[in-house]
Amino acid sequence: MAQDKAKAAPKKVQSAPAASAAKAAAPAKTTTAAANPKSAWVKLCENAPIMNRGKDGKEVKTEKRLCLTHHERLDGNTGMVLISAAIREIEGNPKKTLMVMVPLGMAIPPGIRAAVYTKEQWAKASKNEKIDEKKLKPIELHYSLCHPAGCTAETEATPEILKEMSTGGGIMVLAMNAAAQPVGFPVPLDGYNEAAAGPPVDNKKYAEARSALMKQIRERQQKLAEEWKANEMKNLPLDAPGAPKTTTTASTPAKAAPKK
Repeated sequence: MAQDKAKAAPKKVQSAPAASAAKAAAPAKTTTAAANPKSAWVKLCENAPIMNRGKDGKEVKTEKRLCLTHHERLDGNTGMVLISAAIREIEGNPKKTLMVMVPLGMAIPPGIRAAVYTKEQWAKASKNEKIDEKKLKPIELHYSLCHPAGCTAETEATPEILKEMSTGGGIMVLAMNAAAQPVGFPVPLDGYNEAAAGPPVDNKKYAEARSALMKQIRERQQKLAEEWKANEMKNLPLDAPGAPKTTTTASTPAKAAPKK
């Protein structure tokens, strides 16, 4: 797992603007969670409709408070979610759920395996140093939902898992791609305890901050596309279709002298 971490770490990523939303709806300015670790986790709560069956067998719709202590990493160039993890809590339910979302293209039957690293193990893994994997406690998650943004796998967040997360350095998530090759997704736990224990952020401000961040990414995409197009045009042969027209004095025919 330690070796997979180095391969999986993306070159350009941005954290979702959790801390910014809590402060003033400004988008995250850092490109990695390590640069501003407190922005990596956020608590979001809302009243969600829950369908249950009454004693007569009929479905009864009620509202319960649902909270997610959530981490998300985005590709800084495309805005695609590279990895997200969350602890889900539902009002009245003593059990919590660990949820992990990975990009599309992963093999469904194997599910996802994860392990919480201690701070010492996480520090070693970040330096690509070998760790004793026998000391890791594997967590198995099973896919429950796929949508255009990715596929989500879940498992019960037992008290043991929650305790490991509260004292750990990070979670290493492993999924199998279509070629049956393991792909590692690192999830740092910096800021998790503060988010889990603290109040939820303002949903409206968080949405505004995320929208502003996505706008930055779109503008970056447009700029990169324009730069690429300009470079391609420079490399086109002068007589190629679509090449800019050029004129030379030699190719301009001389005007005929007027007759006297």
